[in-house]
Amino acid sequence: MSKLNQKALSIFALGGVGEIGKNMYVVQYADDIVVIDAGLKFPEEEMLGIDIVIPDITYLQENKDKVRGILITHGHEDHIGGLSYVLRRMNVPVYATKLTLGLIEGKLKEAGLLGEAKLNLIDNKSEVQLGCFTASFFKTNHSIPDSVGVCLDTPEGVVVHTGDFKFDQTPVNNQNADLAKMAQIGDRGVLALLSDSTNAERPGYTGSEREVGEAIMEQFHKCSGRIIVATFASNIHRIQQVVDAAVRYDRKITVIGRSMVNVVNIATELGYLNVPEGMLVEPEEINKLPAERVVILCTGSQGEPMSALTRMARSSHRKVDVLPGDTVLIAATPIPGNEKYVARTVDQLYRIGADVIYGSDIHVSGHGSAEELKLMLNLMRPQYFLPIHGEFRMLRQHAILAEQCGVQPENIFMLDNGDTVEIQNNRARYGPKVQSGIVLIDGLGIGDVGNIVLRDRKLLSQDGILVVVVTLSKQNGTILAGPDIISRGFVYVRESEALLDEANRIVGQTLQRCMDENVNEWSSLKTNVRDALGRFLYEQTRRRPMILPIIMEV
Repeated sequence: MSKLNQKALSIFALGGVGEIGKNMYVVQYADDIVVIDAGLKFPEEEMLGIDIVIPDITYLQENKDKVRGILITHGHEDHIGGLSYVLRRMNVPVYATKLTLGLIEGKLKEAGLLGEAKLNLIDNKSEVQLGCFTASFFKTNHSIPDSVGVCLDTPEGVVVHTGDFKFDQTPVNNQNADLAKMAQIGDRGVLALLSDSTNAERPGYTGSEREVGEAIMEQFHKCSGRIIVATFASNIHRIQQVVDAAVRYDRKITVIGRSMVNVVNIATELGYLNVPEGMLVEPEEINKLPAERVVILCTGSQGEPMSALTRMARSSHRKVDVLPGDTVLIAATPIPGNEKYVARTVDQLYRIGADVIYGSDIHVSGHGSAEELKLMLNLMRPQYFLPIHGEFRMLRQHAILAEQCGVQPENIFMLDNGDTVEIQNNRARYGPKVQSGIVLIDGLGIGDVGNIVLRDRKLLSQDGILVVVVTLSKQNGTILAGPDIISRGFVYVRESEALLDEANRIVGQTLQRCMDENVNEWSSLKTNVRDALGRFLYEQTRRRPMILPIIMEV
């Protein structure tokens, strides 16, 4: 990788460009680096056994003495979920708003890092000096309170990062976006704008969260049995509206799902969620209440296999089951790639006899649609534009919107993770690439699972494994014991005795031939066994199991 130009302002992403999730953006000038967000994303279907995916921060680790701080725009997992992994490697100051900081503290406490972390509270009036950068903030609307955009004063000019945003004219918490401050920043002159592209393909405006509240209230009015509401744990506005509906219709609420319980506790403690005393009950108590007085608030709106709603639908939850006559409100739309999981959960709920309400009727996005993205562009009037946070087609559509708003096509930079834009003397160009990529987290292992391990896992899941065990004489190379073949996930041994007997014979013949030819190096013996047995099994079964020869000498 080439070194960045120390005399230019460099802007790049280590995650969050051309994808949904694991957001991490970097601004560097000379010996000063500021990082914006440190998120994760959840694994794709082919990432077998992987828990989460975080950005590769090799570049930041190599330059950790230059990192002045990490600015967090809001408290969603795709913006804070990777923070504990980053702080393990470089303990730099973190700046976030009150609720976001509360959620971060919960994560760092679980990771055993809270005592060492340098956490700093900011709001939309704060100014923070970070080396040669001065950071200020402006309020935005999103599906979680306390969201902010970032304005960075740099030696080359003003760089603005919007965070995730929409323009909600009737926000649930009555906290409107800082339109006046955005306009003031635009009047000062914006050198470069990095803006959320998630809904760039959607025309018009994104609906207000209050519309969802009205739909939830209507469902509560109609329902005479238990109500189960599944939504994102971090969507505190929506949780508040569920609480308000429960209060109006005299229902008690039980909260199911670890992340939902954590967020509700933190948001209530910090004053972002108003839950009347005595409203919340333990899961064990709901069976003592009449059905018309019960609300179950849970995770699982994306059909995740281990989420509360999915386990309840499979009757595998320890405390709560879905019952015939329940009404289930799935107050979210599927994230791209999760559609089949949601459909599977909905189908199972219908099999039980529940009534399921889902789709756009009880959900609005937290991201601005095309007209709101244009409004942001017109407020900021940037010289250079970098669409971020979205898949490539979304970035491209956002670039088209920017052109419509007067940004010159040559001033729009379509980046992949690791691509840099260098700005020097008011002129921008593509710079050298920095190391980027993904780090896979599997249990306690960080980065110890790569493409080769994933390939092996895929092979094992498709065709299984055969272990061949054989013992050779150290003196004369003759076979003393075996070969014994152990099959796992390939064929059922009791029904395939003839096949395995023939496989045994082929292994024995192959080893004998090697001995006759004075081939006695272990790696050569294993390769010959693997090749001969692999050919035979493919001819017989059209399957390619993983073959693991184990050769012992005595």
